[in-house]
Amino acid sequence: MSKFKKIKTGIEGLYVIEPTVFGDNRGFFLESYNKNDFNEIGITDEFVQDNHSKSKKGVLRGLHFQTNNLQGKLIRVIKGKIYDIVVDLRKGSKTFGKWFGLEITSENKFILYIPKGFAHGFLTLENETEILYKTTDFYHPEYDSGIMWNDKDINIEWNLEKYNLKEEDLILSEKDTKHQSFKEYVNKLGE
Repeated sequence: MSKFKKIKTGIEGLYVIEPTVFGDNRGFFLESYNKNDFNEIGITDEFVQDNHSKSKKGVLRGLHFQTNNLQGKLIRVIKGKIYDIVVDLRKGSKTFGKWFGLEITSENKFILYIPKGFAHGFLTLENETEILYKTTDFYHPEYDSGIMWNDKDINIEWNLEKYNLKEEDLILSEKDTKHQSFKEYVNKLGE
């Protein structure tokens, strides 16, 4: 029996992974990744790079993807809380252009499995939040791309009011303020 429970999201191939947590008065232990157990639940990707980011409350990163050397990802929070967002960019997918959001915290210990072909971003909901994530391909800056976090056609509900944030409170990198619109991305697909 696998130590991981795979939960469907409504977008094909995108899953929330719930690890088995062993806890007692000392704290807890969990396996965040085990190749054999992931294979058992149907996630057979080969992960080649681990990334670690730390952000303060109100930081919004994304929506990022690579145009070549696409990356699948495993996202988890080891400290704090995020609202994680993915957008299906797989041409021909029934859910192309649809988004999915999930609150991932150090307390719920969810892991989000994102297959290749998605844009990814997140909003940090607590100070000193730390995220670890694995990728199935290396970062290639020449293929780095993105879609605006507030694109009107995708219409992501970031739940700012729920998290006591206003748009003017958000902290974005200069790069993330200059991403293309979803329409621009779609037009490039047709070229």
